[in-house]
Amino acid sequence: MTDAKKLSSMDASFLYLETPEMPMHVGSMAIFRLPENYNGNFFEDFKAMIGSRLHLAPILKARLEKAPLDIDHPSWVEDDQFDIDRHIFRGSLPAPYDRATLERIVGWMHAKLLNRARPLWEFYVFEGMKDNEIGLYSKMHHACIDGGAGAALTNMIYDLTPVPRQVEPPTARKVAQEPRDIAANLIDSYQQLWRQPFDSSAAPKSLELPRSGKSDLGSILFDNAMFQIESAVKFAASVPTMLKSVSEVVGKISDPKSRDSIASMVSPPTILNKAISSERSFAGTSISLSRAKALAKASGGKLNDVVLALSSGVVRRYLIQQGALPTKSLTAAVPISLREEGNTEANNQVFGMICSIATNLEDPKARLEAIIAQSTKSKEMSHPLRALMPQVSNISMLGAPIVVQILALLYSRSNLSDVLPPAANITVSNVPGPRQTLYAAGAELLHIFPVSISTHGLALNITVQSYRDQLDFGFIAGANIIPHVQVLCDMLPLEFEALEAAYAPPPSKMTSAAE
Repeated sequence: MTDAKKLSSMDASFLYLETPEMPMHVGSMAIFRLPENYNGNFFEDFKAMIGSRLHLAPILKARLEKAPLDIDHPSWVEDDQFDIDRHIFRGSLPAPYDRATLERIVGWMHAKLLNRARPLWEFYVFEGMKDNEIGLYSKMHHACIDGGAGAALTNMIYDLTPVPRQVEPPTARKVAQEPRDIAANLIDSYQQLWRQPFDSSAAPKSLELPRSGKSDLGSILFDNAMFQIESAVKFAASVPTMLKSVSEVVGKISDPKSRDSIASMVSPPTILNKAISSERSFAGTSISLSRAKALAKASGGKLNDVVLALSSGVVRRYLIQQGALPTKSLTAAVPISLREEGNTEANNQVFGMICSIATNLEDPKARLEAIIAQSTKSKEMSHPLRALMPQVSNISMLGAPIVVQILALLYSRSNLSDVLPPAANITVSNVPGPRQTLYAAGAELLHIFPVSISTHGLALNITVQSYRDQLDFGFIAGANIIPHVQVLCDMLPLEFEALEAAYAPPPSKMTSAAE
């Protein structure tokens, strides 16, 4: 990353919404197993391996450069003082050196803000665990990356064999050519802009106006003006698509058949939808991916529906224990990736929907079937909005950064989430991961539990990552709302068994007669 790259509005929003109580980084708790009779230094080997591959993920060496007076979005620039020892640390795990202890430490560490003076990521290596295991806690700011890009980054960093692959060193940088005079570029772009309405082969979406590339106030104002002109041209080109999307949304809302679907997306107030503290509780557990897929097939749904049903069952059990289960079904905010297959750019390409998760139904089978129906309707309702996301994800207004940060801080300090109706009750996200076994510095990757974001009003986040033939669930919550989220984690295998039993074939007559 040699040139400054301004953050999109969506990426920058994760910076603006961040407060001391609400860090906006995502991460994972990976568990490795060292080979038998290992006598090397895993920490140093791992750090050297990552250091040799940093050029594969340039975002890892990029720091933020703020615009003067926070008048515009910040930019990513290469950190000329990058030091890997400020990003990869040796963690200390107290007795009894097990995963439960690591989970408690990860929850505590995940509540700490990243240092914005440096590239926004950190790795912590925990050696000396039971059964020859190694723990790796990683965190990266959501402004850098989403779950889809994170999975791509995982494939870039890890290996497919115990012997680390040889990675070609970075090529020498090309000497930058002197830029053409901005005025000349501007004239060319002006001619291109006026040619396009009369030239059907020209695509308005491809218009690129010149930039100064400088960070002084005057240059930022000029560059923003160029951006606004580009955006206006692209917006005009997208008007037919946007009008079609809006028309579809209006049609669905006005359809009497859709009113029940809209009503089901209204979230009841619960004990989970309060302001959170600056502490986190984290726990992880795994279930069989092939068994979960078999459940999806038997129910006529998808793997995402099974994940939602399991999350619903766990939350239902917990709220019943607390005597706090609402009669109306809870809802889940479900992120949906807009990332095209093969796209590994380190940015956010995500959309979302609200889905009822049928916590008002006691029977696990009926609950899953209701979730399948509700998620199908939610997708239908939200699908037309997907076309609008590229247009609204990069809106830029001068002065917006400082305004949004002030509003976020006021929202956090005022505890408005305690009184406002919740947009959703929990967050549930399913991130597809690698099916093959991965290794790092010779150690086998056993699990990769996601560690995601809790927010005011959405204290509980359940994120799932598939790996090999398993689904690794990561539960994280504001510790003032759920002090020990391990309680929910322990309920997941029980809920999985209950759901499998609901779809188990009935015993045959011959078996009954034999008994």
